[in-house]
Amino acid sequence: MSPAQTGKPPPPSAAEERRWHALHSHEALDAVQSDADGGLSHEQVRERLLRFGANILPEQAPRSLLAVFLGQFRNPLIYLLLAAAALALGLGHGSDAAVIVAVVLLNALIGAFQEGRAARALAALRKLAGRQARVLRGGVEQRIAAQELVPGDILVLDAGDAVAADARLLDGAAIQIAEAALTGESLPVAKHLLPLAPDTPLADRRNMVYAGTHVTAGRARAVVVATGGATEIGHIAALAESAVRPKTPLEQRIAEFGRALIGVAVLLFLVINLIGYWQGLPFDQILMVAISQVVGMIPEGLPVAMTIALAVGVQRMARRQVVVRRLAAVESLGSTTVICSDKTGTLTRNEMTVTAILLADGRALTVSGAGYAPEGAFSNGEGLLDPAAHADLQRLLEAGLLCNDANLQGPADGETRWLPVGDPTEVALVTLAIKGGLVPAELRRQRPRRAEIPFDAAVQMMATQHQTPSGSQVLLKGAPEVLLALCASIQCEGQEIALDAAHGQALLDAAQSLAARGLRLLAFGVVEGGEIEGGRGYGAFAGRVRLLGLTGQTDPPRPEVKEAVALCRAAGIRPVMVTGDHRATALAVAQELGIARPSDAVIEGRELEQWSEAELAERIDGVAVFARVHPAQKLRIVGAYQRRQEVVAMTGDGVNDAPALVQADVGVAMGITGTEVAKEAAKIVISDDNFASIVAAVEEGRVVYRNIKKVVLHQFSTSVAEVLILLLATLLGYPPPFVAVQILWNNLVTEGIVTINLIMEPAEGDEMRQRPIARDEPLLSRLLLTRIAFMVPAMVLSTLGWFIWRTAAGIPAEQVRTEAFTLLVICEWFNVLNCRSETRSALHFDRLRNPWLLGGLLAGAALQGLVVYWPPLGQFFYTVPLGLADLVMLVAVGSLVLWVEELRKLVLRSRKRRRDGGVPA
Repeated sequence: MSPAQTGKPPPPSAAEERRWHALHSHEALDAVQSDADGGLSHEQVRERLLRFGANILPEQAPRSLLAVFLGQFRNPLIYLLLAAAALALGLGHGSDAAVIVAVVLLNALIGAFQEGRAARALAALRKLAGRQARVLRGGVEQRIAAQELVPGDILVLDAGDAVAADARLLDGAAIQIAEAALTGESLPVAKHLLPLAPDTPLADRRNMVYAGTHVTAGRARAVVVATGGATEIGHIAALAESAVRPKTPLEQRIAEFGRALIGVAVLLFLVINLIGYWQGLPFDQILMVAISQVVGMIPEGLPVAMTIALAVGVQRMARRQVVVRRLAAVESLGSTTVICSDKTGTLTRNEMTVTAILLADGRALTVSGAGYAPEGAFSNGEGLLDPAAHADLQRLLEAGLLCNDANLQGPADGETRWLPVGDPTEVALVTLAIKGGLVPAELRRQRPRRAEIPFDAAVQMMATQHQTPSGSQVLLKGAPEVLLALCASIQCEGQEIALDAAHGQALLDAAQSLAARGLRLLAFGVVEGGEIEGGRGYGAFAGRVRLLGLTGQTDPPRPEVKEAVALCRAAGIRPVMVTGDHRATALAVAQELGIARPSDAVIEGRELEQWSEAELAERIDGVAVFARVHPAQKLRIVGAYQRRQEVVAMTGDGVNDAPALVQADVGVAMGITGTEVAKEAAKIVISDDNFASIVAAVEEGRVVYRNIKKVVLHQFSTSVAEVLILLLATLLGYPPPFVAVQILWNNLVTEGIVTINLIMEPAEGDEMRQRPIARDEPLLSRLLLTRIAFMVPAMVLSTLGWFIWRTAAGIPAEQVRTEAFTLLVICEWFNVLNCRSETRSALHFDRLRNPWLLGGLLAGAALQGLVVYWPPLGQFFYTVPLGLADLVMLVAVGSLVLWVEELRKLVLRSRKRRRDGGVPA
């Protein structure tokens, strides 16, 4: 009795066996207890569905919109704001509490709106299983839902079919599978039936088909060996689910800043209470002063300003072909120190192109042009040549066009892109023929195909028979070493010349040289008067083939990428290629683009598997190219860089990239070739699939972070100045120069208007000449603290000095408080000009570069005028109207902060000039 007739499910050890590629097909059938001719019985299917479950990926509850919204509150700065609101409410200051809560809610709404779709990667993975499949069950071929597949089912596959489960091939005819989404292999993979070594990498398992891939040519039968979570896609889903999405550098800095601010605020609260107690002030008054101090210490507008800064970055990046899915990723790009990029389609065009020709007599030609657009010229060592006047070249081009199943469609109206139809390697040959002056439709009509032997991976050959005016003709295409073994002669100057061993070896040596450059080679031959005879195969042509020549093709690098790589290096960013493609191909592209330099290493996945984590950490700095890697290895690579405190951007377009995209600091998916899985796992999507767009996004990220630092500088210097003014006034026995509602107005409205426009500052032009921001650099860096140390004393001296002078002069308290309040606002207006640049003078800096800022200053002045001169607002904010002479004096005194910062910048520029040898800064 056969295993299929026992009705028993396979034992656990067989079902859990992962090395199906190492088994013969009959051994795989025995292991899953199935029958190649009849498949499973209905009873077996029912039992196996109960045991293994449906062919779907395990589901995870989606994150609700409420959860996304609440997640925006996980920020120490927000905690501090909420605590201040609670204190204000507890003391009966409901309006102050309402303003703070409104700020917090606004920040949460903006963040939730931007991130509301960030958790659908696994849902996209599951869509891959929602298809139909053809199987043999009970000896009858039938179509079923893919989710009903079980181990032991016999899959029937034809060109165009999606593979719905992992399966071991049983038989087939010239089957090719597109596996780019799973393995990163840029071309369809030809399959065979022979068993492989147990340690064969996923991308090289030529006797297996996997869920999530699809058949591009041929037909086959295969026995299902894994379904659902046990498939390779299932393992990737598990990796994506287990991968930890790290906090961005900005999130880490804000958290550290918030914790420090909480400590300072608590300490300040206690100090104020002790001072008040020491001075014998009433408890209520002490508490209100302390709350005013805490409110002054908190830059209430900072969370909103940061969120808007990131949102502005999103809009700027959209204009540079970058779609941001997670807001904080904007700044992360600016901090990026390593970009791990896929090769195919990102660094290259993803359009195979013939660049080299080796004619049968040994003459080498080069072909210009890149991609599928049939534009380019042929040349030899002496210059350009006319392909129409070159008979040997014409014969080679004709063979490449006729022994070919692909097509090339011209651009649609308004488009410039040529559309390939068929295998990329064959499309490249069609493009080459058109460059050479041939018209595909016309030549194929003149020489119709009468018979063919489809491409067979086992022999690496294809043959077609055509009818010509002089009779029958067989054209052959295949691997150079295989085709040369059939050849007896070569095409030379329009004549047929015998092929001797020396010339054959010279051709193989030349082919090897081309292959070493990363070119994929095909040889072409012709048998005049030949016919394809069923059953005899290629053996019928042995000793009868005339060699026409060889072509070498590659997926050419994008023209703008080389400059982008150089820009990366100048900006202190290290580009690394991480690809599923072959070592030689990857290295050739990496060297051409400047990613791999002479001292850099190239490591294959098989070698990487042997390295311990310690070895990887030690050697990773010397590796420029990782080739033939699988998903778990991509995770290891990202993790190894992150453990070295690198900020890692990882590009990807396939299912296999999802886990690494989740774990990377910035996951970058491709918009054109990227799967939905990759897009949902990523934080940003490049809409033109171009590495240069990633570099442009890095530049925009640096602009955003620089503008955030400007906002932090402005808001924190104001907050510190407010605190010191209130604290010193209390210590000196004066009443508070401001009331709490004035502080809130200042922090939220006055600061908000100018700082929100400060984040609209354009690039200063030197962003990509700076080193990346270190992951552990605090939000308040040493330079910012130095600038604050100049700004704050100037603001405190101006405001508190004025307040004390006017109080001593006997000016009414309400007027003095209004003047101090307005003077602090004026100081902020001057200070915002200071914050525009670290070194450039505010007096010479192009003030019209950012019209938003000018508008913000005018709007701020108008609103301050309303607060001071409109009675309803004056009553609410405890202000009185001021005279024109007083205002002029306040502007003059408030400008002190500008002149102090101008002096610091002048000294800094002078030092830089001396350091640079007298060159003007």
